Parts: sequence; C-alpha cells; structure tokens
Amino acid sequence: MPQQTIEDIVLQNDTRGISALRPHLPKNFIEESARQILDRPGKVLITTGFYIAYAGAPETDGPPGAVAIGDALIKLGYEVAYVTDKWSLEVMKSVAGDTEVIEFPVTTHHESAQFANEVTALHRPYVMISIERAGLVGDGTYRNWKGEDISKYNAKIDHLFDQHPHSVGIGDGGNEIGMGNLKDVIPGLPKLPTNPCVTTTTKLVIASASNWGGYGLVAQLGLMTGKKLLPSVEQGYEWVKQCVAAGAVEGMSGERKDWVDARDPEADSVCLRDLHALVAGH
Repeated sequence: MPQQTIEDIVLQNDTRGISALRPHLPKNFIEESARQILDRPGKVLITTGFYIAYAGAPETDGPPGAVAIGDALIKLGYEVAYVTDKWSLEVMKSVAGDTEVIEFPVTTHHESAQFANEVTALHRPYVMISIERAGLVGDGTYRNWKGEDISKYNAKIDHLFDQHPHSVGIGDGGNEIGMGNLKDVIPGLPKLPTNPCVTTTTKLVIASASNWGGYGLVAQLGLMTGKKLLPSVEQGYEWVKQCVAAGAVEGMSGERKDWVDARDPEADSVCLRDLHALVAGH
C-alpha cells in the first residue's frame, strides 16, 4: 500500500468537493509551495480573515493556519507580518502573539492598489502567503460559498498578490485568493462555485479546510529542514478557542463555537494527528 502523503492527509474527509481539483495540480503541490518559500528566505507577509456576513463575524478557519505558518517561519529565521482588514483584525491579533498585524483598509481599488504599493515598499516581502482569504471573482465582487456578495466586508488585499512574483494561496472552496490559478476548471465541478476567484498565486494549496492546508505546509517545511515545526493538536485547538473568544464563528453555521468548517474539535484534530504521525515516521 502506498505511503500516505501530506496531500492525502490535508484532503481527507473532503465535504466540499475541493479534491476534484487535485488532478489539475502538481502531485506534490505542497512540497512545491514549501520549496518556493525555502528558496526565498527573508520577510514574509501572510494574509487571512474571511468574514461570515450572515453571522456578522469572521470565521475560525484561516487565522490558526496562518499563525501556524508564521510561527514555523519565525523558527526558521524569517521575519513575518500578518495582513488582514478591520473585520478580522481582533481575531488575528488574538493569535498573533507579538507578531505585527497590518490592517489593510476597506476602500476603492485605486486606494487599495496605493496601499499595497506602500506595504510592499515598506516590508519588501520575499514571499506572499494567503490562507482562507476571499478573492475577487470575475464580476469584480467578493462572494461567499453561497454565492452571496460580501464585497463590503472585504479589503482588496488581492492587490498585494497582483504585484508579487512569489506567492502561495491556500483555500478549500474555490473562492479564495489563489484559486484564480484554476478559474477555468472550477466552474465545471460539482459543489464548487460557478463564479470562482480570479486572483492568482504562483503556487496553490488545496485542502478540506484551509487550516489543514496551513498545517500541511508546516509539516512539509519541517520535513525539508529537519526541524520540529508542527503545532501540537492542543495548540491547534487553543488557537480556535482564542479566535472564538475574540469574536469568531464557525463558518458553516455562523455559530460562535469552537468548531471549524462544520467539524467539532475531535473531527478537526484528525489532520494534525495524522501529520504528526507522518512526520514521526520520517
């Protein structure tokens, strides 16, 4: 029986059909993403924050995965800052520790492009990473998994990626930054949006939950550097609880509880448990 891969682990228990994109990506898409990061040591900007409009709050998927990546990169000697907007600022700060969180304004495309220029000039990122961040769709709006227009709840952080030659997008639904890489494939697949994100990244990671994609990337970075970088299962759950305490909700129900994408804490812990087992086996 073939050995389970990190890609297998982050795509298990797929309830939203994202695995249908796997044949359209490199077999080792997580390894390719990790390699791009390791080839460019320096400053990294990580963006996240997905607002659940019908709940009036950001969701629990995204920030834990973002901070897992950020903590791992800091251990590897990188400088890290997070980028989000006012809707997810407090949730991101709740898990970011002492790491800087940049607030990207919710404004026009012109002013957003100007702000992106300023951030790029000031921080000079070597790599940009997006995890569970709504991206522009073809009609110029931002839309949730139901296809509803949520543009007024999204800063146009896409402009940071439009200007950068080295980037990674992580998503689980087809409407996140990076899914523009497969914008011609996504509309024809069951459960995925007919109007997907068009914002591209140089590398794309898909996962059953975006946090899982972040954890998979961290596991791969650890294998490639020989360092212990994966957060514990307990730490992963603690980040989710901290997000909820700061106002986040579970994305599918909109309820303020310590679940992620309709998975209770036990179901959500499966990915980190399996990644730890795989890393231990190496």
